[in-house]
Amino acid sequence: MGCGKSAIGRRLAKELGREFVDSDALIEARTGVDIAFIFEKEGEAGFRERERRVIAELAQRQGIVLATGGGAVLLPENRAALAACGTVVYLHTSVAQQLKRTRGNKRPLLNRRNRRKVLTELMARREPLYREIADLVVETDGRSIGAVAGEIRDRLPEIGLRHE
Repeated sequence: MGCGKSAIGRRLAKELGREFVDSDALIEARTGVDIAFIFEKEGEAGFRERERRVIAELAQRQGIVLATGGGAVLLPENRAALAACGTVVYLHTSVAQQLKRTRGNKRPLLNRRNRRKVLTELMARREPLYREIADLVVETDGRSIGAVAGEIRDRLPEIGLRHE
């Protein structure tokens, strides 16, 4: 949450000449409501099921840059689909940076509780899962969108991917 997945993904897709897809934005477009509304009406479990179906669908597409929601890694099916379909990049961001970047945003998991505590708990639960499937880990703290996207692009050959 707050690591820049959408902005960095959009920039990377442009640099690679690929289509960019944001799974959360696709869910919102298909339902006609925002993620916060889905959480409110269906709970996290309902949202995660919608997310699972969208990720399974998107994992079948080739040549895209996909940004998923931060909690997508919670379901084993999502981790398996993402690991099998392409290169997975974990954008590592500290809790301190997440606090700055999510200030003022209406994130369902941050709305009613101590934000630092929630982000710390989410990181403890999710980070091992991100690292489990990541082909690349890239630090984002204090870095521009362009710098992070450029690093990812430049590191693709490390894992056997060409980016022409």
